[in-house]
Amino acid sequence: MTLSFSFEMPPAVRGSVSAAFTHTPVPRRIIVAISDASGAVYGARLLQVLRDTPGIESHLIVSGAGWRSIENELDMDRDFIEDMADQVHDMDDLDTPLASSSLGCSGMVIAPCSTATLAALAHGLADNLLTCTADAMLRERRRLVLMVRESPLHLTHLRNMLSVTEMGGIICPPVPAFCLHPQTVGDIVNHSVAHLLDLLDVPHNLTPRAGDLELAEAA
Repeated sequence: MTLSFSFEMPPAVRGSVSAAFTHTPVPRRIIVAISDASGAVYGARLLQVLRDTPGIESHLIVSGAGWRSIENELDMDRDFIEDMADQVHDMDDLDTPLASSSLGCSGMVIAPCSTATLAALAHGLADNLLTCTADAMLRERRRLVLMVRESPLHLTHLRNMLSVTEMGGIICPPVPAFCLHPQTVGDIVNHSVAHLLDLLDVPHNLTPRAGDLELAEAA
């Protein structure tokens, strides 16, 4: 038995499909999430760098406690942070394309990532936009980086980190690099944010490379 069929697209559809393949390339979409843990400066600084990086479209998700951390730790109002992102999404809005991964984001960073958010991802609990989007990144095997901000860690924290790592996520705590001889808190923050950018394959000049320092000292 032979099956055959033909399909002719209407002219209007042919025109729209042709236009879809001729428009300018879409920018790389990167999601920055700030959850309810101390260290909102990392997410804010990452947003700032992405804003000034050509070809990047940033999407921001902030939890309720994350907004309080921004206000208390950074003394910045909500409008100032939102203005650094290309698009801002509400934590309760599960109808946005972010939640289903249909927007085609290339990477997501949760900075800082609370142990509650870590636990939700480790156990597949997606009850808000932040965890739902991160869960979609894991399902699609896209880059997901968690800047877990907690110390000390008990056994459940470590097991949750292992679970997320096994699913393809990257655990990247903010660990200072004193070999770079930081002079300010900003230097320490920049180093951790530079690490996030490296994991996202986003070019930057926030901090010198260790090899560059060795060459400079040798010279």
